[in-house]
Amino acid sequence: MARTGKAAKRARHGASAPSRTRKLLKNKEDSKVAAHAEAVRQMVDPQFEQQLKTYEQAVQHFHQQKFAKAKELLEKVQAGPSKELADRAQVHLRIIEQRMAKQPAPSLRTPEDHYQAGVAMMNLGRWDEARDHLLRARKLAPKADYVFYAMAALDCLTGEAESAMENLKVAIQLRPENRYHARNDEDFAFLQEDPRFTELLYPEREASGA
Repeated sequence: MARTGKAAKRARHGASAPSRTRKLLKNKEDSKVAAHAEAVRQMVDPQFEQQLKTYEQAVQHFHQQKFAKAKELLEKVQAGPSKELADRAQVHLRIIEQRMAKQPAPSLRTPEDHYQAGVAMMNLGRWDEARDHLLRARKLAPKADYVFYAMAALDCLTGEAESAMENLKVAIQLRPENRYHARNDEDFAFLQEDPRFTELLYPEREASGA
């Protein structure tokens, strides 16, 4: 009798194995379906595509040790729809913060150094710091047309029409090609309705009486 009981017990135990196997397979299939659905959703979601593109750009800057720019992009990634990308961005941000904390402040000596720093501050919306760097660049290189051009753009972004016109005029005098650059530069949208701006950028119209 004991042997019969053991055999029956083994039979009952064996009968439940296929049931567990079916459950495991079903769970795996459900996971695959869910993963596929998420992948499809991401492929057709333009916000995800933009988030992914921004993340890839950030990683590229990260590898080039351009940590300030990488940090700016990674912070944008965190606001995107994909939690996975946001988590990856957070990991990179921690590394960047650690590395930036260890780096000494760069020594800005040349006009180009201050010009680059000024443009970087403009891109971050830090107007006062941008102006300070551009003024230093202008002091070190009073004939650098690109510095005057950047200052004109900064003046437009901060609503300083008079100063913008003066700086842009000098930039064009130093390098006439700046006239054509300014025509398509969105930074000068603030001056689009100013007749002086039109006269400065399109002197041929005035000459023809248009």
